[in-house]
Amino acid sequence: MYLMEGKIKTKKLCYDHSTDTPFNAEILELREYKSKNEDAIAVLLDKSIFYPEGGGQLSDLGSINGVRLLNVIEHDDEMLHLISTEDSGSLKPGSAELLLDSRRRRDHSQLHTGQHILSGTLFRMTGARTVSMHMGEETCTIDVDAKELSIETLNSVEDAIADIIEENRRVTLHLCPPEDITTFPLRRVPPIGEEVIRVLEIEDCDIIACCGTHVKSTAEVGMLRILGAEKYKGMTRITFIAGRRVLLDSRKLRENAGIISRALSIPVMEIGKGVLELIEKMNRGEKRLKAYEERETAEKAEALIVKANAAIAGDSKRPAIIIEYYPVEDSNTILNIGKIAQKKTMATLILISETELKFAGFASEKDFDLREFLKEAFEKHRGKGGGSPSFFQGSFDSRGALDEFTRALVN
Repeated sequence: MYLMEGKIKTKKLCYDHSTDTPFNAEILELREYKSKNEDAIAVLLDKSIFYPEGGGQLSDLGSINGVRLLNVIEHDDEMLHLISTEDSGSLKPGSAELLLDSRRRRDHSQLHTGQHILSGTLFRMTGARTVSMHMGEETCTIDVDAKELSIETLNSVEDAIADIIEENRRVTLHLCPPEDITTFPLRRVPPIGEEVIRVLEIEDCDIIACCGTHVKSTAEVGMLRILGAEKYKGMTRITFIAGRRVLLDSRKLRENAGIISRALSIPVMEIGKGVLELIEKMNRGEKRLKAYEERETAEKAEALIVKANAAIAGDSKRPAIIIEYYPVEDSNTILNIGKIAQKKTMATLILISETELKFAGFASEKDFDLREFLKEAFEKHRGKGGGSPSFFQGSFDSRGALDEFTRALVN
């Protein structure tokens, strides 16, 4: 550790330490850390075995004297090990035992090395260059400068990657200097201004400047699966997984496939066909149900029209107000009933959905304002809603308030 312009410079040992063997360091300072996304306590160490978030790779996690790390970042030329504010009293300046989450480190190293195999193979087979990479907790993505990549092409790339992994090719890390970076045929221009540039070389596959963590041979990647590709900002975004994530993904898919297989009583390898047949069957059923519901709605609307027109004929001196309760119909159904009936009667219709405590009002007389007619009772019983002179809809918090509202309309 040394101070540079008043800042703590932590010695990085993440490339030399990848196991869960405890490591001794010194806590030099603890300070509050606030950002847009989190409030935490930043722990500054003299040396660290944790990889800080960067270069598209997530940070290492683990613990300091048993206190769990939330994240490790580089901020303003300092390396910050973030812990919860609730754990701030558990640490103090002095000696510390660092413990690396080695499973997470291996996961990230497999993914990052797999990404280079993917990018190098894509470039060799299609000429598509990787523009950016992002590692997520579940999947990873790369963006490549190709507008479209066919499924056949991606399958061929995936097969070629499987060959590279099975051939157990060497993964070598070069430090420049002491090595001369100009001697390497890099796939991408290296960063400028770095004192030491790490160059990753995967035998006969890829060679590029990279600061991430990696495995020592392609066989350690285990497996890489391309999950899909989509258009993104004029490029193509490829989603992939590698290492143990492929095993976990396969396990989850098999479990879900088994659930579908048992539910449909078909073999696992035929569930795609079975699901499509089920969807088609459901679509046919929905069409029949819709036709039935439309007929039923039309019949209920016709019954309402008869009732409304009879009320008009019975007393032509006062506006006919028809309040109709529907015990099982939802608000969409009463809306459809009202729209049909409104065209064939001059009566004012107040239709109630008992299950939803909602109502819809319809009026056809040109000189009649439904809003003014409903206003006093609606506001008195704390209804919620609104509308126009010819249509109004609202709801109430209780059945009692709804009933009081409708009684007020006829008194």
